[in-house]
Amino acid sequence: MANNNIGPKRLVVGAHYGLKDWLAQRVTAIVMAVFTIVLLVLFLGASEFSYEAWAGLYAQQWFKLLAFVTILALHYHVWVGMRDIWMDYVKPVGIRLALQILTILWLVGCAGWAIQILWRV
Repeated sequence: MANNNIGPKRLVVGAHYGLKDWLAQRVTAIVMAVFTIVLLVLFLGASEFSYEAWAGLYAQQWFKLLAFVTILALHYHVWVGMRDIWMDYVKPVGIRLALQILTILWLVGCAGWAIQILWRV
């Protein structure tokens, strides 16, 4: 019997995360779009444009939770995109690993900072 690697019994190699990452990018983009739409509706429907009005908006628990989920979605969205860029365009493994680690550290730091700011309001 010939081993021809064609059809359903072919040997598939690789990281096997393409579909999951594609779906994660779409879902996180939807979360960010929903947050943007909610923010636009609240902004356009507001009668007062002041710091107190915005602080009052962010003081509400439902909005704080929505902003928190959006921050996490944004950072995961960025991670998937940047990881794919590093894997596609940086061939030396050591440099690619260093860039991925720096990206993770940067994103965790930014997420922590954003959440700290969000919970300060």
